[in-house]
Amino acid sequence: MVLTTVLFASLVLIEDPQVVDLWPNGVPNAPAQFGPEVVNDTAQPGQPPDRHVRNVHKPTLTIYKPTGKSTEAAIIICPGGAYGILALDKEGHDVAKWAASVGFVGIVLKYRLPRPDGHVYPHDAPLSDAQQAIRWARGNAASLGVKPNHVGIMGFSAGGHLASTAATHFDAHAQSGPSTRPDFAVLIYPVTTFDPKFGHSGSAQALIGKNPPQELRDRYANDRHVTKETPPTFLVHTSDDPIKVENSLAYYAALHRNGVPAEMHIFAKGGHGYGMRTEWQGEKDPPVSTWPRLLERWLKRNVLKVE
Repeated sequence: MVLTTVLFASLVLIEDPQVVDLWPNGVPNAPAQFGPEVVNDTAQPGQPPDRHVRNVHKPTLTIYKPTGKSTEAAIIICPGGAYGILALDKEGHDVAKWAASVGFVGIVLKYRLPRPDGHVYPHDAPLSDAQQAIRWARGNAASLGVKPNHVGIMGFSAGGHLASTAATHFDAHAQSGPSTRPDFAVLIYPVTTFDPKFGHSGSAQALIGKNPPQELRDRYANDRHVTKETPPTFLVHTSDDPIKVENSLAYYAALHRNGVPAEMHIFAKGGHGYGMRTEWQGEKDPPVSTWPRLLERWLKRNVLKVE
């Protein structure tokens, strides 16, 4: 797959990004000593950055805001990478810049991966980071210029698994602090299950180990945990994706059964990992590259309630 131009046109000015520590008072279950993050840029010469990071021990939020505009809604973005790395640019910063360019606050979540060098975090560490990001965004809604009930989550690939986990495993009625239920979810070529029939074995092994108990497999089969309280959801997948399209189909079917508003777009071709890029195997602007425009329309109609 050839990844080239970023689908991004600045419709409004964007403030310089702000980076905040997700856990300023100490990261849960962090080792006393740990090595540095490892970042590799896999971009070809002349192409936009395509950084991958591993060995994350200090989760952060990088916030992109439209300049001087009250946006009403924030999107927390979870990059993918099979729970082994994070695709920071094509599934993170590129997306957050696009979100800000069309009038939303884009927040890139750099979350802990379960098995950094020399350490193993609990399997729920990524979910804990995602939930803390939701709490943070709600608690800082006024400074972000958003409504506390307009905080959503978005994820790509294994980041889509994390986003779908956050959308199905939450405390909707927290006794203290903001709710961890996202108000909407966006899943782009997501892993949504660890069911051996069509789940992604690499993501499963990284998150819950080589021979996990069935209880953990069931816990992270997120289509089985959809209820009427699961937030409205937008999904994108392609039929030729090695992360099988059944991940999105099963999740959408569960949403539909439970009466949760949902929209799904299945494209014939596009493979996996395209992010916001606009060329696939030499084809300029393939049909799948229209998904950001479709998402923008869905967000404005279903989250902001404007036509």
